[in-house]
Amino acid sequence: MKQLIIFAILIFAVEAIKEKETVAVLAKRYDVSPSKITEWKNVFLKNAAQAFEKPCDKSREIKKMKAENDRFLHKVGEFTVANDFFAKACEDAGLKVR
Repeated sequence: MKQLIIFAILIFAVEAIKEKETVAVLAKRYDVSPSKITEWKNVFLKNAAQAFEKPCDKSREIKKMKAENDRFLHKVGEFTVANDFFAKACEDAGLKVR
């Protein structure tokens, strides 16, 4: 059902882009708000370039982000271990810990 709705929205957007009929006429024909058709048209135009992007570009970017995330998680782990070590050392020395 969701795919059918997405397909209908796509049809509305494409017809609005073609501009063979006004948005008001399309809205009346499909019983949809003119502002919704305009919104869908703008979203479609904004994201249309993604249809022509190479999938490898996205997968490369995702791999880069995952590697960076792993690096950050490793750093957080290092800082946690160091923090725990120094907190214990301060406790053992009789210093106030937080």
